[in-house]
Amino acid sequence: MAMPEKASCTKPREDFGHFPEIIELNVGGQMYITRYITLVSVPGSLLWEMFSENNPCSLTQDNKGRFFVDRDGFLFRYVLDYMRDRKLVLPDYFPECGRLQREAEYFKLPELVKMLAPKINKVKSFGNDLCQSDVEELSTNTDLTYNISSSNNIQVSGPDNTPALTVNTGSDLKKAGFITIGYRGSYTLGRDSQADAKFRRVARIMVCGKTSLAKEVFGDTLNESRDPDRPPERYTSRYYLKFTFLEQAFDKLADAGFHMVACNSSGTCTITHDQADDKIWTSYTEYVFCRE
Repeated sequence: MAMPEKASCTKPREDFGHFPEIIELNVGGQMYITRYITLVSVPGSLLWEMFSENNPCSLTQDNKGRFFVDRDGFLFRYVLDYMRDRKLVLPDYFPECGRLQREAEYFKLPELVKMLAPKINKVKSFGNDLCQSDVEELSTNTDLTYNISSSNNIQVSGPDNTPALTVNTGSDLKKAGFITIGYRGSYTLGRDSQADAKFRRVARIMVCGKTSLAKEVFGDTLNESRDPDRPPERYTSRYYLKFTFLEQAFDKLADAGFHMVACNSSGTCTITHDQADDKIWTSYTEYVFCRE
């Protein structure tokens, strides 16, 4: 007896041309899974142009068959959110509005570009007005005058032209705080001789502390990919460095006025094989730096 055909709970494949209903994307190394209708929801956009083609083979794919887009993978999340419901929702103190606007221009989303414009202007005006507002607060209800010198100092004088206060607004005024450097390493030690130890460095130096301090000290050598939206005055333990030498990290901290105040280390040991005496030692060390 012939068995009845199994009913399909998904839409027919023909509704999406040669594309599946669920699309996997590789955007700059970050993986996204979304629906086909989301990618073609904005007519005229770059994604609409890409996925309106009938031949998926015409698009670049990675080694796992995911469609590849060579753009910022972390900012793409906001592009995709906008394409889902036409709304822009960003974290508080979002520092990358300018870069996100550039991504919106690349993906041909003019409405998203317009939404980002006032946010960019707000960030710029906040930065320009910060020092000025501080000086105005100092001179409230007081007959004071101030001069900005070439050394980025504001000299505030009283009504009789006597010096009253000097405010440093330049880069010489550095915030106090702590930064912790974490480092994990392991090595295999045989029973015969310690000279046969095989040491392996794990290529990752972790950075913990206030976001603004970490960015000030390490600059472009700081990898923020694991915590990209952290506001400047918040703390994080997910940053790590793009280089693998502790001494290089120590030099940067010393140049920024930090000094080490504490350190600690722990280690564990495991047997590599039942028939051998080789042992793997794993250590984790933290170094605490302070700037007063």
